[in-house]
Amino acid sequence: MKQRTLQNSFTLRGIGLHTGFDIEMTFKPAPADHGVKIKRIDLEDQPIIDALAENVVNTQRGTVVGKGEVTVSTIEHGLSALYALGIDNCLIEVNSSEFPILDGSAIEYVKAIREVGVQEQEKDKDYYVVRKKVEVHDPDTGSKLTLLPDDDFCINSFIEFDSLFIPNQSATMDSVTDYETEIAPSRTFVFVREIQQLRAAGLIKGGNLDNAIVIYERQLPQGELDEIADALNVPRPDATELGYLNNRELAFPNEPARHKLLDIIGDMALVGKPIKGRLIAIRPGHKINNQLARQIRKDIKLNEVQPPIYDANVEPVMDNIRIRELLPHRYPFLMVDKIIQMTDNFIVGVKNITTNEPFFTGHFPQEPVMPGVLQVEAMAQVGGLFVLARLDEPERYSTYFLKIDNVKFRHKVVPCDTVLFRVELTSEVRRGIATMRGLAFIGDKVISEADFTAQIIKNK
Repeated sequence: MKQRTLQNSFTLRGIGLHTGFDIEMTFKPAPADHGVKIKRIDLEDQPIIDALAENVVNTQRGTVVGKGEVTVSTIEHGLSALYALGIDNCLIEVNSSEFPILDGSAIEYVKAIREVGVQEQEKDKDYYVVRKKVEVHDPDTGSKLTLLPDDDFCINSFIEFDSLFIPNQSATMDSVTDYETEIAPSRTFVFVREIQQLRAAGLIKGGNLDNAIVIYERQLPQGELDEIADALNVPRPDATELGYLNNRELAFPNEPARHKLLDIIGDMALVGKPIKGRLIAIRPGHKINNQLARQIRKDIKLNEVQPPIYDANVEPVMDNIRIRELLPHRYPFLMVDKIIQMTDNFIVGVKNITTNEPFFTGHFPQEPVMPGVLQVEAMAQVGGLFVLARLDEPERYSTYFLKIDNVKFRHKVVPCDTVLFRVELTSEVRRGIATMRGLAFIGDKVISEADFTAQIIKNK
């Protein structure tokens, strides 16, 4: 799939949940590989903060990103909508230190995105593919997030509270296609018993019965409840009548659980890549959500490219017959068995190493090891297939090395290994010159790498 941005800009206005300020924000299209960035246009130098997990500076009653002394809070609902609707690149301009709360859900963002439309871009999406179990746990709160491999981004969320009305609830999203109708309308929630404490901490100055579900489930003295109602600028309720104190009914019986799921999506958007995996969340919250997102970000930084996924049952993009139609190489120098993936930017080839490889006869008789130069040759052949497959009459052309740089060998290759070669164009092919970067994998490990330049020449 291709990266996506907005087709046009849109502007939303509303009150800030914690500051109480009137806030205006504008979502703008952005170029490929831009990511999501937040710009504080109310400040003189208009600083820009990357919406990434490592930039989160606070998770108290919302997710706050910062750069130096500049912060922007309550970003999770907006990012949740962008992520769920597949927006990879966006510049968000805001004239305050937080996003407006709107109606406490993400539905206004979704409506605005649908109205302006989505633009597909020229670059491929770069997914974070979950390959093994990842888990974070907070023993103090009992919160636990478990991320497992899956073909799509799915979430099972379970919440627990010491509450008569929501002692425990669950919500599930099997696909982001369900987001608009099943998740986005779910509003944030608060217990009446928490309001005074939050207001004392300088928070929820803009909170009211229109932008949050307010749960009154433990009887308070009438005077204390009157004080809270006056602070929220709402009619004084009867202190003996427990329940939801909202101006409109719940959108779903499990709306609080669905809102927690909405928050998870917004916090996982800070990974910076769409995720392919199933998240099981027990008592989720912004703090533990960010812990998981940070852990994923560390993995992304440690591994510049995720290992390709190889399923031997899937039909190859190119089999050995097609490879021999494109490449002039033959036994014993054809180093590619099949191509399993090819996009606009990269290609993935497979070489199955058998004990009968001719180079093992002398390298080395007692300890067979594939020569490093042949690993680089295999990368180059995969890269050659990538270039030749795009030409008219490819059989009339050949590719030749011009330069090899930054070659590293990290692990030996021996009989019975299956090596995956991922070769990516690092610049556009110009005047028959292709510059590429190759990585060789065995399982999850990078075993060799190289940068190389090749020339495509028409055969005589």
